[in-house]
Amino acid sequence: MKNTVLIVLICLSIFQIAYGQPPPIHYGNNPVAGKYYAIRGIQMYTEVYGRGKPLLLIHGNGGSINAFTETIPYFSKNYKVIAVDSRAHGKTVDAGDSLSFEMMADDFAALLDKMQIDSAYVIGWSDGGINALLLAMRHPGKVIKLAATGANLTPDSLGIVPDDWKEEQRKYETEKDLLRKTAKEKNDWKIFMLDWLQPNVPFEALRAIKCPSLIICGDHDVIPIEHTTKIYQSIPQAYLWVVPNSGHATLIQHRDEFNKVVSDFFEKPYHCF
Repeated sequence: MKNTVLIVLICLSIFQIAYGQPPPIHYGNNPVAGKYYAIRGIQMYTEVYGRGKPLLLIHGNGGSINAFTETIPYFSKNYKVIAVDSRAHGKTVDAGDSLSFEMMADDFAALLDKMQIDSAYVIGWSDGGINALLLAMRHPGKVIKLAATGANLTPDSLGIVPDDWKEEQRKYETEKDLLRKTAKEKNDWKIFMLDWLQPNVPFEALRAIKCPSLIICGDHDVIPIEHTTKIYQSIPQAYLWVVPNSGHATLIQHRDEFNKVVSDFFEKPYHCF
């Protein structure tokens, strides 16, 4: 690993001398910033950027650290950004035959402990938003503030817009009896089943979230606005932001505005209206 890092640093220097600027960073595949942590039976892959207050980034289903390519450069100017490949995603391998959001939330709490970080700000997107909410519920002392975009609490046509839910239903009915031989095939089905069967979080359970929370969705998100609004209404200290002209990828489609609004939310005291 040390030799790999040395080679990368030499290549960076050569590129900078030749072209007068550093090469682009490949988030999610950057050996200079990457490290594995042994937690809860897995080796969790992380990349850390910047200095300051810790900020944990949690990606969505089937994603990886790379999902935050538009987020990391902005926040790493003022935060110690901890980008993570969730269990069974990216470089974090999980050989288990099942997966749950509760399991994943406990992973993030254990990771912060392993990194000797008492608490962190959290941004979660999609499944990562669900994980952010559950982390704050199950480990309230670990979350200073959270921003969750595109999160849902039920795996049905109330928590997902009906057309997208029907598409998931078609996939399940078509593929449920297929024989899966390779580790990738088995893992892909496992993370699909995560969203097919979960989450199952009662709205009233969100009362356990004590930290200020910014709940976000796009105005034509795959999560119904009504569902996102109920999440917001169920958290004692929460703001709601419905992003105009946006789908599920609020943090990419409206990168500059998203980064600025979330940064302001993190930096300013919560005010109850």
